[in-house]
Amino acid sequence: MTNNFEGLPFQPANILLPRDCDLSLWSVVACDQYTSRPEYWQRVENRVGRAPSALRLILPESCLEGPSVETDIMEINNTMSRYLREGRFQEHPDALIYVERTLSGGYVRRGLVGMVDLEQYDYEAGSRAAVRATEGVVMSRIPPRVAVRKNAPIELPHALLLTDCQDIIPPLSGETEGMELLYDFDLMEGGGHLKGWLLTREQQERTARAIRKWKEWADRERDGLLFLVGDGNHSLATAKECYERRKGLTDPAQWPELPSRYALCELVNFYDGSVELEPIHRVVFGAKPEELLDALLEYYTSAVQGGGEGHTISFAVNRWSQGEVTVREPSAQLPVDTLQRFLDDYIAAHPRARIDYIHGAEEAKALAQEREDAVAFLLPPPDWTELFDAIVRDGVLPRKTFSIGQAQDKRFYLEARKIRK
Repeated sequence: MTNNFEGLPFQPANILLPRDCDLSLWSVVACDQYTSRPEYWQRVENRVGRAPSALRLILPESCLEGPSVETDIMEINNTMSRYLREGRFQEHPDALIYVERTLSGGYVRRGLVGMVDLEQYDYEAGSRAAVRATEGVVMSRIPPRVAVRKNAPIELPHALLLTDCQDIIPPLSGETEGMELLYDFDLMEGGGHLKGWLLTREQQERTARAIRKWKEWADRERDGLLFLVGDGNHSLATAKECYERRKGLTDPAQWPELPSRYALCELVNFYDGSVELEPIHRVVFGAKPEELLDALLEYYTSAVQGGGEGHTISFAVNRWSQGEVTVREPSAQLPVDTLQRFLDDYIAAHPRARIDYIHGAEEAKALAQEREDAVAFLLPPPDWTELFDAIVRDGVLPRKTFSIGQAQDKRFYLEARKIRK
């Protein structure tokens, strides 16, 4: 780390990049995607074959409840150690990487890869930390992720932090000719294209000044809120939990030097036109559609079939059966909160039923069409032009409220960082 970034929540990192391999086979999409599409991950498996790949360093969430999960985690950690021994990575010390991701729709998402100081991040509701979660964290989802991370020698990030400061990332887009190009390749499965450049020292210094100036403003005018976690809320919450555990075993004087104190992430400009907030839909499996919809109408006495004033939630059972339910005069602020309250109580009373959170309306509808015991609930797109102010005012949003882009546009794993000495 450089002194320019001392005390700031986002800093340069010792970034590992794979070398002597096909990056289009190395880089795979975030592990929390396609959880109800095992065939997607099978296609990736077939495509990667025996090539070196980040696929060997992650556990897709579709496998978290598999019969061999403990063996899978052990194999992942062994592969991480083997890749380190073999010199599979080239380390770029004290680095920031400017990235341009051409998305499936043609937009370019611009970001900056570095690390976040977990001492300045908090996912709890009502937090006044500089880095805050946008959505509620499902605490039951943390332990299995801790099991994956706690003994891992390296981390691979898919968390995206959002900044609304126009002086941090935008100036870099016109300066790439003076930077070292680190990678430039196509991503698999319709993921678009990825390019990355190493910032110069002068660019790092200017970036530090911009962050510090914005932080001073945020401390005065916005309750200290500097960055929001746009994607990867549970990933960062897991990193935070692992760090807190490590702190309990370490002399406080050594806490600043713990590798686990930091987590690699990408900082992106919230207003660059490529950050599209998409609703996260719900698909309920293991329930009779008629009974589930009747239960929703009974749960809210003001609920009616069809549209109207209030919170309107669309549903799809199969390609022929679609409709809407409207909860009039809802007590919740958002439709997603109205729906989630009902689903939480329904799942608690019907243990055979389960919920999956799906990115993309067409994907959610397709899943409902494939099974007789599934219902897709489709939520309207969020309008969060004032997202930062809303978090300051109202606190974290309901869990799984929105996602940045479609599944194929999620962050792909490429960079890594050592998290154990």
